Amino acid sequence: MAVILDGAAVAKKILQKIASEIAQLKITPKLAIVFVGNDPASEIYIKNKLLAAKSIGIGLELVKFPSETPLEVILQSIGTLNVDRSINGIIVQSPLPDEFMQNIVFNSISPEKDVDGFCSVSIAKLVRGSRDGFIPCTPLGIYTLLREYGINLFGKHVAVIGRGNIVGRPLSLLLSQKSPDLNATVTLCHSATENLKAITQLADIIVVAIGRKFFLRRDMVKPGAVAIDVGINRESSDDPSKKYKIFGDMDFEDLKDICSAITPVPGGVGPMTIAMLMQNTLEATKMQMTKAGGANRNRTDG
Repeated sequence: MAVILDGAAVAKKILQKIASEIAQLKITPKLAIVFVGNDPASEIYIKNKLLAAKSIGIGLELVKFPSETPLEVILQSIGTLNVDRSINGIIVQSPLPDEFMQNIVFNSISPEKDVDGFCSVSIAKLVRGSRDGFIPCTPLGIYTLLREYGINLFGKHVAVIGRGNIVGRPLSLLLSQKSPDLNATVTLCHSATENLKAITQLADIIVVAIGRKFFLRRDMVKPGAVAIDVGINRESSDDPSKKYKIFGDMDFEDLKDICSAITPVPGGVGPMTIAMLMQNTLEATKMQMTKAGGANRNRTDG
């Protein structure tokens, strides 16, 4: 029977530590979320971020635009947030209605406020193996969860299924960094990978972030492997008390007795992503305070 990697419990502990640090600051950290459109899943994610921020003393400002908003209007708003000294972190909730604008919008965020770690400066630091930039929250959350449970990455073969810029690509860069706590050998797989099953059967750790319900099957996993599920797949629920059911990219029930450790959905990677966002926001706040020579601002209610 696999060890259940309880991301919700680990995230709760991390948030408590962040709250304790925030209580010692002279200012209230503040996170701005730019939300374009009305994607229902994004609205749920934003609600969860708002609840987490409120629970630990981080202020949150939501800047919402209709899906038809011109790109220049969004960029102007982000430019205002970049120079607003009361804002310590900025994220743009993805996906955006127009995929074309995504990289442009991400790169408009000041690197010192890029707490999602998606701008080119942040990614370039990750490519170089530097730890002085912001690491994207889901990859950082996966790494932190593995470390919390004492799962060694050094020299291990990690198969990452999904090459997206939010999870797959940055995770492969992070886990393969030359460092005593990382140093994994990473195979980045995707929808066009030939002989995928042969690759995953060799992996010590499998991370699935492909957005397909139950994509990872039992026959694709070697006994004793660690399985990390990043997928969130929603289907209508037959239960009148619930609008939908949530499934991961792997079949938890089918895999739990062959894996050595496995994440549930929900309650696995999702809470860790939010905790890392709050952690990055705190770190951004402290760096900005140091840059300003110590905060001369009065503490606000945020």
